[in-house]
Amino acid sequence: MNAKPSKLSRCVKANIVLPPDTQHHYTLFGGRLMQLIDEVAVLSATRHARRPCVTASTDSVDFLSPVRVGDSICLVAYVTWTSRTSMEVFIRSTAEDLMTGERRIAAVSFQTLVAVDDMGKPMPIPGVIPETEEEKYLFKTAPERAIARKTHRAQTKDLIENLTYINTNHLDVSEQLYGVVNG
Repeated sequence: MNAKPSKLSRCVKANIVLPPDTQHHYTLFGGRLMQLIDEVAVLSATRHARRPCVTASTDSVDFLSPVRVGDSICLVAYVTWTSRTSMEVFIRSTAEDLMTGERRIAAVSFQTLVAVDDMGKPMPIPGVIPETEEEKYLFKTAPERAIARKTHRAQTKDLIENLTYINTNHLDVSEQLYGVVNG
């Protein structure tokens, strides 16, 4: 399978921020931005793999600047690195005050997506060829992020094994609220 340039996976998505997208400070809900990030990341990954792709993890989302009602939000995503069946996608979200033209990076994010076959099983994908300075930098630093993802995944598995499971179907309301009311 031949590697592909990062630029071939590049996707751009732009939206205007409207009042229903915001909270009481009239700035974009973080969850709404995360939805847009996931949407553009899956498009980018699918464009690279030419197979259906699913989100394996949101590795990081760093919110850097508020996005206000009336601003545009433009997300650019591309594949920065691949392993056998998964790929790292970088997403830069830029806000623009449409009245002044001022632009600022609102968020940066990394997501891991996996290409799947018709049965939903992971399948091999092409490698990636970085060309621009930014792509080369992200490609060069990707193995560090991959190690961090594996470490985090192991910690999450440990956490899951140590969680106390409560099936709320077997509790009455006073038992469900006991911890909330009584600390």
